[in-house]
Amino acid sequence: MANKPNLAAALHKASGKPDFSEPKQEELQQSSTLKLELPPSRQGKKAIAGHFDPAVSKQLKQLALSQDKTVQTLLAEALNDLFEKYDFKPIA
Repeated sequence: MANKPNLAAALHKASGKPDFSEPKQEELQQSSTLKLELPPSRQGKKAIAGHFDPAVSKQLKQLALSQDKTVQTLLAEALNDLFEKYDFKPIA
């Protein structure tokens, strides 16, 4: 049984666009070492995350809204309280 023609290749050829070539190994290495440009507010920062029940997320967002604060501000406040509880400097 003969192989079916590749429809994607036929459409690409019909479009008149130049053929796609695989990137060279050195191009892949260069692109993998490039870092995304972060906004100034996130430069030098590290994300901290956890998995919680959806109700926790909803309640945290409601609290942020009612206090006219961001979730990040409330998390920093909570982390500083935790640090102080264990005699660490509040640096969040």
